[in-house]
Formats: sequence, structure tokens, C-alpha cells
Amino acid sequence: MTLSEMLREEQYEEIWRKYCGFLDLGMEEYMNIQKRLLEEQIGLWSGCELGRQILKGKKPKTISEFRKMVPLTGYEDYADILLRKQAESLPGNPVIWIQTTWEGGKHPIKVAPYTRSMLDTFRNNVVACLLLATSTEKGKFAYEEGDKMLYGLAPLPYATGLLPLLLGEETEISFLPEVKEAVNMSFSQRNKLGFKRALKKDVELFFGLGSVTYAVSQSISSMSGGSIDMASLLQFKPHMLWRILKAKYTCKKEKRPLKPKDLFGLKGLMIAGTDNQCYKDDLEDLWGIRPTEVFAGTEPTLVGTESWSRSGLYFFPDSCFYEFITEADMMRNEEEPDFVPPTCLMDEVVVGEKYELVLTVLKGGAFARYRCGDLYRCVGLSSREDQTAIPRFEYVDRVPSVIDIAGFTRITETGIQNAINLSRMPVHDWTATKEYNENNRPYLHMYLEVEKEAFLNHAINPEILKEVLSTYFKYIDQDYRDLKKILGMDPLEVTILRCGTFDKYQNQEGKRIRHINPSRYELMRLLEIQDRSGEYIRR
Repeated sequence: MTLSEMLREEQYEEIWRKYCGFLDLGMEEYMNIQKRLLEEQIGLWSGCELGRQILKGKKPKTISEFRKMVPLTGYEDYADILLRKQAESLPGNPVIWIQTTWEGGKHPIKVAPYTRSMLDTFRNNVVACLLLATSTEKGKFAYEEGDKMLYGLAPLPYATGLLPLLLGEETEISFLPEVKEAVNMSFSQRNKLGFKRALKKDVELFFGLGSVTYAVSQSISSMSGGSIDMASLLQFKPHMLWRILKAKYTCKKEKRPLKPKDLFGLKGLMIAGTDNQCYKDDLEDLWGIRPTEVFAGTEPTLVGTESWSRSGLYFFPDSCFYEFITEADMMRNEEEPDFVPPTCLMDEVVVGEKYELVLTVLKGGAFARYRCGDLYRCVGLSSREDQTAIPRFEYVDRVPSVIDIAGFTRITETGIQNAINLSRMPVHDWTATKEYNENNRPYLHMYLEVEKEAFLNHAINPEILKEVLSTYFKYIDQDYRDLKKILGMDPLEVTILRCGTFDKYQNQEGKRIRHINPSRYELMRLLEIQDRSGEYIRR
């Protein structure tokens, strides 16, 4: 039965068990599901051309052999087959291909195949996210057939475009604006039309990237402050017209800006992407409801969700088989590329430890022991509040070799060096890190030296350098360009260090500083060496 059919028959307990019952699993039951599905996947994956290419003649039969024989992989291990969409070489027949950015300035896109079984799992799990986002306690949810959702998501071929497609198989849910309209609109156009229709019809749900949801929420507040012409009053439902008038009166009386919560009573607010910790509190203030974080990706599919307590992500047992690399082993692998980091399983994680996530996509998926580039901290092995006995996690960030800003960018060493080379700016050396401003918003901070002659002649100042580098970042990276276009933010800050700082650091520390995301110690030492030489110039 679909969710619609079960709702009509008021089978609320059965709905909860079907979609959210994974939260009732014990650790042994959870691992039994993981191992059973991986055993099925091993046969499919090892027998296809893609698997044989990576295994190089090895034939794993058991989970233990699979973990020993299959190396840790990255997208480059799959690119030759997947980018040509060679369906006959895959473990399952893809019914749809999902797309995302690979690495700005180096690789334009990467694609991932989804089988029908993967989509069925995705569908059931996105319903679980929907129910949990509208729940305040175990077993109870507020979602009703016909609820409306603001469309704050990228359409197909991006993974978020699967949401309306798959939810439509389970329930009658209205998107504002309708998906068939939204796919042909710009981000700004979708926002404005979606908000206008929400004002007329009301809205109960909202799902988007955390950063995008915040930007949309801010724009809703600004658009709400305008006047409504008399000709359009008849288009509003009476209860919405009353809310608008009451909200404007209240905000004027309290001398504060209008917020979305003054107009709408959301049942559920779901956010995905990175840097969500920067936006959760503000979104709760704007909407009057705590966001539910969801973890999904192009390669991993839909992997996890928070519960009604909003106190950590639980990973669905049927999406992927999960392995974990400790932060220490991840960092050692960064320093020693030949070191193969060991992995542990879900029933071996430790509270407080940070882990790089390694995934094998189940149900005919292409990716095996895949390093998806995300870092998580285990925050608990059980929860008295949630009445759960399985681990839960909080998202930390991308792995150190990548700087992700607000869920939009994948800035790497190659991308930055390409921008510098294209700009022809006299940059001698550099390091870049992700930092947060006074409003807890992320940005890219570059510390660099210019060539000595340019520095002494004051030929380059931080303002010019920032402007030129920003231009080339936008040129080589569409996602970076969207940060300004969609979120209205300029994510780059430049600090010019005195000449010789990087060389002195290398002489004193015995190695050069990391180009991407140096440790706090490394950055402090670099700035200490700079300070001994005199003031640096910052923008």
C-alpha cells in the first residue's frame, strides 16, 4: 500500500512501522540487514565489468574478503565507465542518471546510475524524512495528504530533483511552484512564484539546502514587507489574508521585521547539504520550527535523517553499507598516500570520534568502498529520548582536501592553482582554509605571498587580488559563481603575507604548509612567523 492509501484508512501505526521502523532496530538487527544486503550486492558488483575492472581478477565471496580485496575508491575509479553511461558494464540496470559537479576547474561533472530498486529505497526513506520532519514524538506525525511544499530544490538531473518524482509515487503532495513550471525557471523566479502562491494558498512544508533555505527565508521576509495591491486581494484565501494583515500589524507594533513564521505555520522544515550548523538557529527563529537535517548525495543516494529530537543523524540500513575511517588515519593517509587506512563498521564506532564515511551503495549501485568525502562525528550509540539503540552522527564538514562553502562549492588545490595561473597574478605561494565570520557564516580565506618585486613596489593590494581571483574562480567554477548569484555572498577573503614567510615556515617546521585546510597549529605558526617580520595586509 502507498502512503496515500494508508492515510485514507487511518493506518497511522502501520505507517510509522513501515517508514520509520528502522529506528526501533537493535544493533544486531541493524547489522544483519547491512550484511544481508551487502552479500547480495557483492555477487552483482563482482560479476559486472565495473567490478572486475576494480578487483583486477580477485573474486570475493564473503564480506570479509570484499573488504580486503576491494580497494578504497574515488570517482576517478569509475569515471571511464560512468561518464560514458555504459549500462551494460554495471551491476544493475540504471533507470535514471543523476548528475553533479565533480571538481571545479578540472572535471566538469560526475554522474551516478540509479536502479529501480535504489529508487524504491530512496522513495521509502524520503517518506521517512517527511514523517520525521513533521513529528514531535515517537509514533506521531503531522503530515496530511495534500500538504504543500515550497520548491527550494534543484531539479533533475540533480539528486534533489528525485524528491517530487518519488514522493509523487506515494502521496498527493503539492509543490509551490509546480515542478513542471519550476524546471524552466531560474532560482529567483522559483522563489518569487513559490512565495506568491504560498501567500495565497498557505504552505506546510519546506525542503532545501540549508544555505539556500536561509536565503529564501530572508527573501520571503523582504518580499512580505511590501504592500499588496487591492486587485490581488480576492485571490487570497480568507485565512491567509487575515494572517497577512495580522502579521503586518503585529510587526509594526513590535517594531521588528516580518518573519515567515508570522505568515505560515510549517509542519516540517527539512534541510540538506553542508554548513547546516551555521543556519539552523536562524532558520528556527525565522520559521518557528527546528529544521530536520537530511543527508543525501549524488553517489550515496539518501543516507540519513534526524528524528523528532533533532539531535543527530541516523543512517538508513538499506541505502548503503557503511564503513568508517578514523580522523587520525584519514590525516595520516593525507600525509602518506601509500598508507591504506583501516575501516570499522557501524557496530564498532566510538562516541566522540570523527570519521570519514566510506560507502558501498546497495541494490545494484555502482560504488563500492567509496570515499564520498564527508566527515562525521559519532554523538551517541543510543538515545533515551529517541528510544533508539543504534548510533547517530552529526555532520562535521568535507574532508580536509576539499573546501565546501554553504553546500555549493568543492574548492580544491587544483581549482585554486588553476585560478591563480589563469589570473597571471604574481603569487609566490599560498594556503587556503575555511573560516567563519562574526555571523557564523563560512568563507574561503586565502593567505598568500606575492613576488618580492610586486610586494616592495606595492603593485598588488588585497582588493585587486581578491577581485581578480574571484573573477577566475567564477570563470572556472559554476558553483562558485552561484554563491554570489543565489546566496548573495562573496566567499573570498585575502590576506597578503610578507615575502619569505612560507620559506621560513618550511625551514623551521621541516615541511611546507598544506595548501588546503592547514591545521590550526600550522596556520598559527605561519602567522607567528609573519608577525615577526611585520604587519600583514588583509582584505
